[in-house]
Amino acid sequence: MYEQFDLAEAEPLRGGLRWLVPALVAAAAVSGAILFYLLGQQLYGALFLAGFVAMLVAAFVIDRRGAKRVEAPPLILPDLALVGSAIGLSQDAAAMTGADGTLISVNAAYKSAFGPKPPLELGKGKQAAKAIAALVESAQRDGEASQADVALASGPAAVHVRRAGANSDLLLWHFVGAAPPDMTAVAAKRLSGATGERLAAAGVMAVLVDAKGRLLAANALFGERALGGNALQGKAPLFADLIETSTEGAVRLLTEGSDGRPLRMISIPLEPGTDKGAQTLLMFDWEEGPSLASSSNVQILLEMLPIGLALVDRDGRFLTMNNAFRLAGGIGNAEMPSYPGDLVVKEDKAPVADAVRRNARGPSMSADLPVRLAFQPAEPVAMTVAGLRGLGDAAVLLLLKDNSEEAKLKRQIAQATKMQAVGQLAGGVAHDFNNILTAIIGHCDLMLMRHTPGDTDYDDIQQIKSNSNRAAGLTRQLLAFSRQQTLRPQLLQLPDVISEVSHLLKRLLGETVQLVVKHGRDLGAVRADPGQLEQVIVNLAVNARDAMMSKGGGALTIQTYAVRADQVADLGSEILPVADYSAVSIADTGTGIPANILGKVFEPFFTTKEVGKGTGLGLSTVYGIVKQSGGYIFADSKVGEGTRFTIYLPVHRVEEEKEAGKRVAKKEGEGELWGTGTVLLVEDEPMVRTVAERALTRHGYQVLTANNGEEALEIVERGDEIALLVSDVVMPVMDGPTMVREARKTRPDLPILFMSGYAEEQLRKSIDIANVNFLPKPFSVQELAEAVRKALTAN
Repeated sequence: MYEQFDLAEAEPLRGGLRWLVPALVAAAAVSGAILFYLLGQQLYGALFLAGFVAMLVAAFVIDRRGAKRVEAPPLILPDLALVGSAIGLSQDAAAMTGADGTLISVNAAYKSAFGPKPPLELGKGKQAAKAIAALVESAQRDGEASQADVALASGPAAVHVRRAGANSDLLLWHFVGAAPPDMTAVAAKRLSGATGERLAAAGVMAVLVDAKGRLLAANALFGERALGGNALQGKAPLFADLIETSTEGAVRLLTEGSDGRPLRMISIPLEPGTDKGAQTLLMFDWEEGPSLASSSNVQILLEMLPIGLALVDRDGRFLTMNNAFRLAGGIGNAEMPSYPGDLVVKEDKAPVADAVRRNARGPSMSADLPVRLAFQPAEPVAMTVAGLRGLGDAAVLLLLKDNSEEAKLKRQIAQATKMQAVGQLAGGVAHDFNNILTAIIGHCDLMLMRHTPGDTDYDDIQQIKSNSNRAAGLTRQLLAFSRQQTLRPQLLQLPDVISEVSHLLKRLLGETVQLVVKHGRDLGAVRADPGQLEQVIVNLAVNARDAMMSKGGGALTIQTYAVRADQVADLGSEILPVADYSAVSIADTGTGIPANILGKVFEPFFTTKEVGKGTGLGLSTVYGIVKQSGGYIFADSKVGEGTRFTIYLPVHRVEEEKEAGKRVAKKEGEGELWGTGTVLLVEDEPMVRTVAERALTRHGYQVLTANNGEEALEIVERGDEIALLVSDVVMPVMDGPTMVREARKTRPDLPILFMSGYAEEQLRKSIDIANVNFLPKPFSVQELAEAVRKALTAN
């Protein structure tokens, strides 16, 4: 724009000045003719002079004729240099534009406030842009227009627009109140605020001085070290009075004396391109002596840290690393590699090198980079790359953590999630299946009441009931590995359980497998379901037998022993809490389990047997029963030597008097299945309701039935005497617990017996009702009668 001012000042030569060039040419021609005469070439000199005179006459004639023939009107152009000088006198921002808003000339205030933007683009927001466009339209129509408080990029200002130019095709702009902000004040505010705090946190002192060297602002670190913690007050001191300069170029603070730490100072002008005016001075400690990164103190410090750390220089080479980094990176005692990229696989070398280069050269920051180490490419790890400043040659810090335990936990969580999902599926299937089995077993019991062992149908009915019980065992097995089976825990001794199941084990193991049983002393009592615990031992024994079959037989050793709380730490397990345990180990001499399979043996449906010879539920069932009993199970195996499963059950301690009282009460109520009174039976499954109604009627009870919770509440509201309410838990529309809560409002002492195909432990967590009994499905006629009698007796 300012270059156009010089072009506008250029004018054509007028008057005698237009003959200046011909006169110079004539002088050159005369000099040439004289030169020919002096050389004795008079003929050539005369011809040279005559030709020049003829050319000069022809040019004069043509010029005169052209002057007479062409007389163009004078062209009036705006004197842009004059316009620029005029608007430059204004202290406010001013500019001249064309009718379309194109910039022609601006003053210094406009350039400082808005830069190269034309006036039509200065509005802040759509409303301001419309206001400026309206001013242009009014000025072109009326000659001038103005508006106050127009929202501009630099703040609100008054805008005046005037039409100008010989052809009225120019616009003069005047902005009042649009002066640029005071950069010195802005810098002082930032230095005293968050920017100064960040610099202080990095160990950098920062001050702002004016053109005379007076201190205008400083961050807190400089105030603490140079001003004794005092803030700037009154007359600003000279910065030169607060420091002294050494011959090496370092500076020291006078408040710290001659023993103060040397500082390196960097000066940053507030206005780039000039050394005059206000400046920002940055001071940080001058590193002297050997590199801190290679000092023995830093190496000792790194070795004390439990995480892998390494220092890298600006060229991307390793300076030092601790043993934890060597272990995590698979280096061991080998020679330290040259570059970080030497630790990772080929595909990750470029990303690692780029991250190190960015952090070494750019601003200090940190980021996590997923990489695969060369010695362990299958397991990605996280490498943290952080930029360093003020630590000598070290420019980048690398952090590498051995996350094998983290990966192990992730696999365990995934396994637990998978088991939970399968368990939920098994629970839903078992609930519906248990209803069907309840009806089958119940009808078999009712038919057996009408037949004697000599009848022709007696054996068929017994076979149906036997198969139904096997199906019920399958549902219990499904619920066992998902830890949703209903347990009947009792206080028992592990040697007693082993003795009970030893006879069965001898038949299962066969003649080729020798059973060895050893019992320890001082075993504490445990609380578990004896039937489920026997199933655990049988499942482990059967798996051991199959593992020893390929070797032609072997020995199965079952050993029980006590583990005191002070011995738990010696076991080296991070999972087992400190407590007293009664343990049982089952060891075989079979083929063993490979290490890559050992961690999967408790997964549901995982089996190493041939197709059709295993369901994959055996060990998962064992795991579920042990965990639901509050215990822990561990597997240890060596290929070719055998496998050992160890179960730890916590010792359960109770008062002997309470247990004796329970045993006496149990004996007093045994064998009494007949009763009297009215029982309200609520069941949405017709087949289960029919069996339960007939079973209770045969045992002397008067039975009222309801298909759902609403019908049951109607019967309760009638006022009939009800001795016991027997209800299913899960029913449509209104479930059993909701119905019981409503019934207890009018009959708070009404005894309740819940029956369900879901696990009792799961239901009791969601049922917050006191004084209720529970009967799991599937149940026989006798079990139903026993549960009803127990509920009535307890009340």
